[in-house]
Amino acid sequence: MTTTSNNKSNEDFRKALDSENEITMTFVGRKTGKKFSIPIWFVKNGDKLYFLPVGGTKSKWYRNIVKNPTIEIRASGKQVSAKTRPTQDKKVVDDVMNGFRSKYGTGDVKRYYPGQNAAVELSI
Repeated sequence: MTTTSNNKSNEDFRKALDSENEITMTFVGRKTGKKFSIPIWFVKNGDKLYFLPVGGTKSKWYRNIVKNPTIEIRASGKQVSAKTRPTQDKKVVDDVMNGFRSKYGTGDVKRYYPGQNAAVELSI
């Protein structure tokens, strides 16, 4: 597995993201300790990825990464493990929402992320 400390692998991973609209996130369950994988939308800004949990702070995966912030993400056969930074900061959430609107369209973002109150940042 690639880690965030390997610059060449991270560069390869960042390039792999350019052709993806959806990636796979694997996280550890806060109660079970088991690994779970889900498809997830994202926006990239430089060496940072941002995610929005459907359901905001009530989202199960969001609550899981608040307790266990290290996740794995996969895109185009590349994989990275890194520590996330969940936030409820309104400015950050609004900025990520704007990025999602630009990438995925206002209609889909409005449909899937109404009343959004949380975002997650990941350095890659």
